[in-house]
Amino acid sequence: MPTPPALADAPVLAHVVRGGVVESAHRASVAVTAPDGTLEHAWGAADDPVFPRSSNKPVQALAMLRAGLHLPPPHLALASASHSGEPFHLDGVRAMLEAAGFTEADLQNTPDLPYDPQERDAWLAAGRAASSIAQNCSGKHAGMLAACRAAGWDPATYIDPQHPLQRLMDATLEDLTGEPVAATAVDGCGAPVMAVSLAGLARALGRIAAADPATDEGRVADAIRSHPEMLGGTRRDVTALIRGTEGVVAKDGAESVYAVGLPDGRGIALKVADGGQRARPVILAAVLRRLGVASDAYTRLEDAPVLGHGAPVGAVVAVGLDEGAA
Repeated sequence: MPTPPALADAPVLAHVVRGGVVESAHRASVAVTAPDGTLEHAWGAADDPVFPRSSNKPVQALAMLRAGLHLPPPHLALASASHSGEPFHLDGVRAMLEAAGFTEADLQNTPDLPYDPQERDAWLAAGRAASSIAQNCSGKHAGMLAACRAAGWDPATYIDPQHPLQRLMDATLEDLTGEPVAATAVDGCGAPVMAVSLAGLARALGRIAAADPATDEGRVADAIRSHPEMLGGTRRDVTALIRGTEGVVAKDGAESVYAVGLPDGRGIALKVADGGQRARPVILAAVLRRLGVASDAYTRLEDAPVLGHGAPVGAVVAVGLDEGAA
């Protein structure tokens, strides 16, 4: 198969520097949309479809609300989450399931260990096996089950691409991105994942971030802003970004995707071509700086040391963002 333009045409936007020498380079594509949804800046093929992976989750949570689901803000943030598997995350998932009349046995996401390394080590030390509730998408799956209950849909088939909830998620993504879904596949958790362009993903997050608080979009934004620890975790860069940047809505995704909505309606979406995570927050920080966004999270986002014998001898640094923008 040919390499998609979002990967093949991606410029080098990060260097891995060791001892003053560039050791490796990461290519990435970035889209920045204006408050009206038009493309404002682009590096690489911003209109080429990619799988946003978990960066789609705020839009999927919106679809749950459109299905008639009502959740308190902490649980709505958890329904939008790729959580770290900390105890408060798992307690939240259990509470969501119980409120809708379900148990952990009803979750259909892929069993896994907690995402956070410290929580994973503690889980294994306690002799626990991989489980669906520990997997980082269990909040989304609990939310999908609860949405099925609210809408009167069959919960047994909720991850089938033809299920009414998945069709609503498809339609909601098309509504927020302003473009048709280009492809559908199976995500790591077992649920469908829909492909859209980086420009569309940026547009969707910008619309959520700028939404009227009384709307469903605004409810998703408020939940994420109010409970960023539920969206990520105690030690996650996405949590630091939301907590440290006024009005922002953000979601990280597998294969090195990041999507951000700014309170003025601008949106940002990026994809590192090789799927490696180490350059993702560094590139995002450089884009935010270029846009003049004030944030207390830059230190955390840009903390990407290169180690030699256990000590910092270099860093992952952003490059090329002053070139090639539309």
